[in-house]
Amino acid sequence: MTHVSDLIATDIGGYLRAHEQKSLLRFITCGSVDDGKSTLIGRLLYDSKMLFEDHIAALEADSRKWGTQGDSLDFALLVDGLAAEREQGITIDVAYRFFSTERRKFIVADTPGHEQYTRNMVTGASTADAAVLTVDARKGVLTQTRRHSYLASLLGIHHLVVAINKMDLVDYSEKTFLRIVEDYQTFAQQLGLANVTFIPVSAFKGDNIAAPSEKMPWYRGTTLMGYLETIEVDEQRTQRSPFRMPVQWVNRPDLDFRGFSGTVAGGKVRPGDRVRVQPSGRESTIERIVSFEGDLPEAVAGQSVTLTLADEVDVSRGDLLSQADAPAGVADQFETTVVWMHDEPLLPGRSYLLKMGTQTVTASVMEVKYQVNVNTLEHVAAKTLGLNAIGICTLNLDRPIGFDPYSENRDTGGYILLDRLTNSTVGAGMIHFALRRSQNIHVQHVDVNKAARGRLNGQKSCVIWFTGLSGSGKSTIANLLEKKLHAMGHRTYLLDGDNVRHGLNKDLGFTDTDRVENIRRVAEVARLMVDAGLIVLTAFISPFQAERRMARELVDEDEFLEVHVDLPLAMAEQRDVKGLYKKARRGELKNFTGIDSRYETPEAPELRLATDKLNADEAVEEILALLRRRGRLPS
Repeated sequence: MTHVSDLIATDIGGYLRAHEQKSLLRFITCGSVDDGKSTLIGRLLYDSKMLFEDHIAALEADSRKWGTQGDSLDFALLVDGLAAEREQGITIDVAYRFFSTERRKFIVADTPGHEQYTRNMVTGASTADAAVLTVDARKGVLTQTRRHSYLASLLGIHHLVVAINKMDLVDYSEKTFLRIVEDYQTFAQQLGLANVTFIPVSAFKGDNIAAPSEKMPWYRGTTLMGYLETIEVDEQRTQRSPFRMPVQWVNRPDLDFRGFSGTVAGGKVRPGDRVRVQPSGRESTIERIVSFEGDLPEAVAGQSVTLTLADEVDVSRGDLLSQADAPAGVADQFETTVVWMHDEPLLPGRSYLLKMGTQTVTASVMEVKYQVNVNTLEHVAAKTLGLNAIGICTLNLDRPIGFDPYSENRDTGGYILLDRLTNSTVGAGMIHFALRRSQNIHVQHVDVNKAARGRLNGQKSCVIWFTGLSGSGKSTIANLLEKKLHAMGHRTYLLDGDNVRHGLNKDLGFTDTDRVENIRRVAEVARLMVDAGLIVLTAFISPFQAERRMARELVDEDEFLEVHVDLPLAMAEQRDVKGLYKKARRGELKNFTGIDSRYETPEAPELRLATDKLNADEAVEEILALLRRRGRLPS
C-alpha cells in the first residue's frame, strides 16, 4: 500500500505536484526459489500503507471531486520502463508492482528464481537501479544466489542488498547472519561486487523491513525500507556523466522549426553547449531546449526534450548527440556479452537486427569466444549459444554507430537482437569495447567502379542465386545457363556448392552454424564478383531464409535474382544421383537437408522452377527470359 498524504483530502493538485517531484527507484527482488521474495514484496507493500490499486482509486475519486482530469495522473511511472520490453515480447513471468512512501516512488520487479528463467531475470534487471537478493537464513548461499548475483553484476546494477530472510526461523541468530555474510563476501570478491549491504530480516514478521527489529538488538544498520529510500537512483548518477541524447524524432523543416527530439540518456545540456552528431562527427551548438512547458535553461538525464542547433547540420533518427569535448565512441565491431533468449540457438554469421536506443542496424555475431557457466563462473568453450546461455562474443555491424561501454551508460551501451524474419527478440547484449580493427580499417576509395567495369564488359552484373533441395537440379541448370551466357559473349562465374567446399570452405561441416558461415562466405565472394562486373551464378542448397536475405542485401536491389529450383522431396530421393539421401536415411549422413535438417522454402523468389515438370533446357530459357525482363540482358 502507498502512503496517502493529507493533501489528497484538501488539495489534490498539490498532492500530485508533490508526488511528481519524488524520485523513482526501480529495483528487483531475486534469489533462490522459496527464499521469500514474494513475501518480502508483500511486506513492503503492506508496510507502505496502501496497495497501488487503492491508491489510484482514491486519486481518481478525489480528482473528480476537485475537477481535475484523471489523465493528469503520472501513470507512466508504472509503465514507462516496461513498455519497451512488452513491445519486444520479452516480459515473461516478471511481476511488477508500484508503491510509494513520503520520500520516494518505487517499481519492484519480482523475477523468477529458476535457471530456465534467466532471460526473465535479465528483463527485470535491465532497467533496475538496485537488487534485493533474498537468502534463506536456514540454507545460506546457494547456486541460484550466485547466479542472480552474477546477472545483477553483469547488468550493471550498482546497489545490491542481501536480505538474509527468515531470521525468525533461526532464532534471530547473529552467528548465522555473520556466517552467511562471510560466505557471500567471498563469492562477491570474485565478481568484483564492492557495494553490497547485508540486512537480517523476517519478511513474515516484519523485522527490519520498515522499522528496526527489537528481536535483533545486535544489528544496528539500516532497515530495508530505509535503504531503498536513500540510495542513489541511476538517473541521478547518469546526470554526472557526459551528455548523450539518441535522436528519436526529427521535426519537419517545412514547418519553419527544425528540432531534434529524444530522451536525454546521460549528463546535462544547456543552450550554448557544443555537441557532436555521431556517427558523422559533425558539430554544432545548442540553440534552444524546447519542452511542452516552453524553453528550458537546462535538460538533464531522464528528460524528454527537443533540441535546436545553431547550424544546418544533417541529423537523422538514430543519430547520437554527444558532448563535443567528451563524445561517445564510434565503431562497427565490438566485444560484447550476449544473453540468448530464444529457443533457436544463436548462429555465428547469421544476420540479426540490432536495436540500441533509437537506432536499428544489421548485426551478426562473428565468433562466440566462450560461454559463461553462470553457476560456477567458469569459461566454457562454445561455438553457439542456446536458450538462457550467456557468452562473450565479437559483434559486427553493417555500419558504424555511436556508443558507450555498457558499464558507463546502459542506454548507449545496451542493445537487443531481433530475428529479421519475425521481428521477435532473440537476445540482449552489453557492449564492452570497440575492437581495434574497427578503428584501423577503413573503406578505400577506388576510381574504377562497378559501373565502369560493367561498361567494359558490355553487361549489367548480377547474382543468380539458385536454391533448392539436393538433387533438384541446381548445378545442372546453373552449368547449362553459364554455357549459354558464355556463348552469347557474357562474362560469368559459377560458384557451385561442392566446388567451393574443396577450397574456400573446406574447413566447414554441415551443422547449422557451418551452413550459415558457408553461405556468408559465398555471399561475400558473390558481392565482390558483382562489383567486378560479372554475372554470378551460385548453386547452393542455402536452406535458411535469413542467409538468403543476407546475400540479397549485400548487392543492389535489382542485382539479386533468387531462383527456387523446386522439386518435391520424394522425387529428389528417387533421383539421388549422389546416393546422399540413402546415406541420410541409414543414419550415415547427419544434418542432411530435408531429412534431419530443415529447408526453408523461399516465400517470394524472382523465379520458381518446377523441375518435376521442366527439363534443364526449358528451365534455362525461363531464366534467360527473366534476365531480359529485368534488363540484365538485351531484349
